[in-house]
Amino acid sequence: MAAPLRASRQRRTIDEVPFWYHSIDLGGGLVTPGFKSPESMQAHLSALQLPDLADKTVLDVGAWDGFYAFEAERRGARRVVALDAYEWAGTPPGWEGRREQLPPKWLGFEVAHDLLGSSVECVVADFTTTDPADLGRFDVVIFSGVLYHLQDPLGALRRLARVAREVALVETAAIHAGVLEDRALCEFYEGGELNGDPTNWWAPNGTALAAMCRAAGFGRVELLDYPPAAPTPQYRLVAHAFA
Repeated sequence: MAAPLRASRQRRTIDEVPFWYHSIDLGGGLVTPGFKSPESMQAHLSALQLPDLADKTVLDVGAWDGFYAFEAERRGARRVVALDAYEWAGTPPGWEGRREQLPPKWLGFEVAHDLLGSSVECVVADFTTTDPADLGRFDVVIFSGVLYHLQDPLGALRRLARVAREVALVETAAIHAGVLEDRALCEFYEGGELNGDPTNWWAPNGTALAAMCRAAGFGRVELLDYPPAAPTPQYRLVAHAFA
């Protein structure tokens, strides 16, 4: 009965987390009840088209529950750092083992980290203000679901170019500008025009995203699955920006 009892305790621990954003497979039939379903997370993962991560160093910016960071570790990355500030704000010093003191949005990462027996490192920092030199450089940087939340996307991409040794995977909300798609255009959101979320500020079209990455210092940019087979005014776009 030891294994069933252990699984039962793990399930209770998972259920104690008040909110999961990511659905994370923890093994043994345990999957976190994320706002993003397992099918949705696998679709996002497929769209990113992760390169071979074996023996690579990886930085996951805006990690939240840590789905991409843990996936990078699972794929054989030598070192993985998960970075967040917006979702982990207010984390007290010495948080390890003090779940009762943790803000709810941080708790999921710690629980998943423990149950996976993970070695992923965590950094509580704002990517837009922290010194890139303090972070160091990483072979692969995952920058998924972050760019359109930033008031200064070009400045963030410049920082990204400073920490990406090989490639940055940039996934963002995007627009398709129709007959103007060959122009570098971004749509600005004053309030909650994009998904009712007032933290969304910008959505570039494909031409603008590639141009911004190059202007930020990347040498070559590949837009994945672009142009989209069935263009809609708003969609998700992935770029691989190479150092």
